[in-house]
Amino acid sequence: MTLLSVNLNKVALLRNSRDTVIPSVLDAARSCIKAGSSGITVHPRPDMRHIRPSDVHAIAALLRDEYAQIEFNIEGNPYAGPEGDYPGFLELVREVQPAQCTLVPDDPTQLTSDHGWDLAGESNRLQPIIQELQSLGIRVSAFMDPDLEQIRLAKHFGIDRIELYTGPYAEAYATNDQEEVFATFMTAAEEAQRIGIGLNAGHDLNLDNLGHFCQVPDLAEVSIGHAIIADALWMGLENTVAAYRAILDDAGKS
Repeated sequence: MTLLSVNLNKVALLRNSRDTVIPSVLDAARSCIKAGSSGITVHPRPDMRHIRPSDVHAIAALLRDEYAQIEFNIEGNPYAGPEGDYPGFLELVREVQPAQCTLVPDDPTQLTSDHGWDLAGESNRLQPIIQELQSLGIRVSAFMDPDLEQIRLAKHFGIDRIELYTGPYAEAYATNDQEEVFATFMTAAEEAQRIGIGLNAGHDLNLDNLGHFCQVPDLAEVSIGHAIIADALWMGLENTVAAYRAILDDAGKS
């Protein structure tokens, strides 16, 4: 069965638009868990435009104290260092020690993550980070394009899982290019299965395109944020999470 991890960045972004604590990121996490989410994802960036370090610690405490069965996934660029009140990505992960850390090669100026790792030449810099995180008991995932050579390099680096960047799939969905683009993701998933690396996916998955994407084999987890928060404006957060969960459940039966 594919698990659902809800990304709460957009809840924090709305809160940060005013000097307030509304909406509560913790209350959003509780609602998502109540509705069937198996994980909570955050992506703290140095500019703290959405999730802040204090949110990361608060969510970690909530899951530890009330929802021990729910996984915490922290995404981010492992090379992002301290900046103002931001302690640096790796320092934040060391302090919290989530169940999973997803390494993302995003630039601080990017609006959102939009490409996977090019691991060629990253060995000396990235491998010690992977090893340190794993020594802390943290599962390491890497944000990847559906590129077979790069997926094999991820396995060579000792990465536990890859998270396929599904933006191109979402863009092609319901167009004449849909099946051609989807075939690249299917091939990538099959290669991950063949070499024994775990598979996650995320970015721009929504109620329309999620079910079709779930045809890829051995999909362990999807991480969805923007679409869930957008749908929640009309459907309510718990109803929305339950609707995504139902798609995953139905896919698991087929």
